[in-house]
Amino acid sequence: MKMTRRDALKAAGAGAAGAMMAMHSMNNLAMAQQASGQQGQQQANGAVGEYTLMPLPYEYDALEPVIDERTLRLHHDKHHAGYVSGANDTLRKLAVARRDNDFAYIRALERDLAFNASGVLLHNLYWHSMRRGGGANGPQGELEAHLVRDFGSVDAFRSQFAAAAKNVHGSGWGLLAWEPALNKLVVLQIDVHQNQTIWGVCPLLVVDVWEHAYYLQYQNERGKHVDRWMEIIDWQKTASRYNQARQQFRRS
Repeated sequence: MKMTRRDALKAAGAGAAGAMMAMHSMNNLAMAQQASGQQGQQQANGAVGEYTLMPLPYEYDALEPVIDERTLRLHHDKHHAGYVSGANDTLRKLAVARRDNDFAYIRALERDLAFNASGVLLHNLYWHSMRRGGGANGPQGELEAHLVRDFGSVDAFRSQFAAAAKNVHGSGWGLLAWEPALNKLVVLQIDVHQNQTIWGVCPLLVVDVWEHAYYLQYQNERGKHVDRWMEIIDWQKTASRYNQARQQFRRS
C-alpha cells in the first residue's frame, strides 16, 4: 500500500512525539515508541529496532524566507539521513560484537551510537519546532505562565535561549526542556548532539546551530540565523509537548 503525503505527515508528527518521549526517560522508551507508532512502522519495513528517516511535516520551501528550500533539502535529505544511517550501522556493529564476544572497539561504538542516535532524535524534534510565522503570537496558556514563572518573563526566556544557542562552543543545539525533578523549565546548550545536558529532562524545543543548518544562507552569521529562527518557533506544538510531558510524569 502506497503511503500518501498526508499519511507521511501524520507519521512524522507521531515520530517527533515519540522521539521527545524517548529522550526524556530511558525507562519509558519502549512505551514511547509504541505510542508513536514507531515500532509498527519499523516492523512493516522489516527493520525492527532500527531508526527511520522521518519525513518533513511540510514542503521544503515552507519556512522561507527564514530557512530557504536549498538549506532545508540538504539538511533533511543528507545530514539527518546520515545520522539515521550512522546510528543503524553502529547498532549492527554492536550486534556483531555481541555475537562474536569481541568488544575491542566498544568505546568507539558506544560513542558513535550516542552521537548518531542523538542526532536522529534531535532532528525529529527540530522539524516539529518550526512553522512559518509560528513565533508571531508567542507562547500561550500554561506554557507562557510557566516561562514567566521560571525565567521572569517571556522576553527573558527569549534572550537566554538565543544567547545559549549563539554561544554553543563549536557545533550543537539550543534547548528548552522541562526538568521534572524540579517541575521547572530550563534552557540548555547541547555540544554536538549528546553532550552538556541534564539526564532526565524532557526536550520541548530545539534550534540547530550546526553550520549545515544555516551556512548556505547566513554564512558565518550564526547570531543572525538564531534571531530569524525565533520568528518561526511553533509554539502550539511546543505547548502540546509540554502538556504531554507533564501528564506522562503524573502517571509515572
